Amino acid sequence: MRIAINAQILPNRGGGGVKSVLIGLIRALGQINDGPEDYIIIGPWQEPDWLQPYLGSNQRIVRGPQPSQERPFKSLPSLLRPLARGVHKRLYAFVSPPSSGAQVPVSNGFYESLDCDVIHFPWQSFTVCALPTIYNPHDLQHLYYPQFFTPAAIAWRETIYPAGCHFAHTVVTGSYWVKQDIVRHYQTAPDKIQVIPWAPPTQVYPNPTPEILDTVRIKYNLQLPFAFYPAMTWEHKNHLRLLEALAYLRDQEGLLVHLVCTGNRYPRFWPKIEARIQTLHLQEQVQFLGLIPAENLRPIYHLAQFVIVPTLFEAASAPVFEAWQEGTSVACSTVTSLPEQVGDAALQFDPFSVEAIADAVRRMVTEEALRVDLVRKGRRRLQDFSWERTAKAYRAVYRRAARRPLTDEDRWLLSWDWMQNPKSIQEETL
Repeated sequence: MRIAINAQILPNRGGGGVKSVLIGLIRALGQINDGPEDYIIIGPWQEPDWLQPYLGSNQRIVRGPQPSQERPFKSLPSLLRPLARGVHKRLYAFVSPPSSGAQVPVSNGFYESLDCDVIHFPWQSFTVCALPTIYNPHDLQHLYYPQFFTPAAIAWRETIYPAGCHFAHTVVTGSYWVKQDIVRHYQTAPDKIQVIPWAPPTQVYPNPTPEILDTVRIKYNLQLPFAFYPAMTWEHKNHLRLLEALAYLRDQEGLLVHLVCTGNRYPRFWPKIEARIQTLHLQEQVQFLGLIPAENLRPIYHLAQFVIVPTLFEAASAPVFEAWQEGTSVACSTVTSLPEQVGDAALQFDPFSVEAIADAVRRMVTEEALRVDLVRKGRRRLQDFSWERTAKAYRAVYRRAARRPLTDEDRWLLSWDWMQNPKSIQEETL
């Protein structure tokens, strides 16, 4: 059985958590060699080999087509128009689908020529082709916060997402919350959507030694203790309220908290963050390191006093997983899928309230017993997530789409949403 995985994401150009989970999935699939599967990894035409270090013996890379080689599916808007009737009304202030110009690409034969049984589009891009397709739309954030997107980006999503959900054999989401969202907005049949949680992306990198910790601390001039927030500077990541909370604690309570942030500085919103740092006089408290080498992330998580995730929207938070991986306590928002993901293993707060964020930061800084308890609960919750389990669940989806026989383990994984039903509830029998 041969599976194609669309990995046409350019390296070193941001990509947020999508690129990280793609690396984790491909690496994990390459380490499972107890089945007949081979994987064709479709790299970007410009730099096809960037995933080579993560491949297993059952995987090889091919160069993807040039973008201009795919033709648009011009008849698709009429097919999708009934599906769009349930779309959030706020969209109509930002985009008019008939005049958007966004069109779904159709394979010119390239994907079919790979002689694969199934193709997986593991990020938001989708191409109509003749193969059974697995599709990950990840989230529908643009329906909740259209003001954070350009009209062109909304038009693209509202063309590609409904098409992918309609044409795919299986739609995969990382949480039940996103599954419900897709059912509600695109009228996708619930039994077509498989929930498969991700695992900590940083598991693919070596455990940090004391020497590496010292090297990274000196390299970035990290002042201990510090709070850590790894996130691209997209508006929904809510950096501004976090900065205001730090200024509030300093000015009202005399509590000086250092914050380290990593992630690509998204040019559309970074200037506002930079200006707010200046206005609040936080230059000595806050470090924005930008996009750092992936191998340095684990040491920074390890060095942090705690991780804070004040995001306004999340399909599933990689930083939460990664913090638990390093034994670091977590405080996070009470929005979207986060309560489902963290259970009792994080201090939760209202991300729309500066005072609530400040209260959470204060507690994380001053209550050592709280941090210790959250570390214990985080380690327990992390036992519910592993790349091996995630990869085997995806393999079961591939086998089902290709109409291949399923093992007892395949059926067990496809019947269990371990994001909602943790290990303590679901008895493992295999």
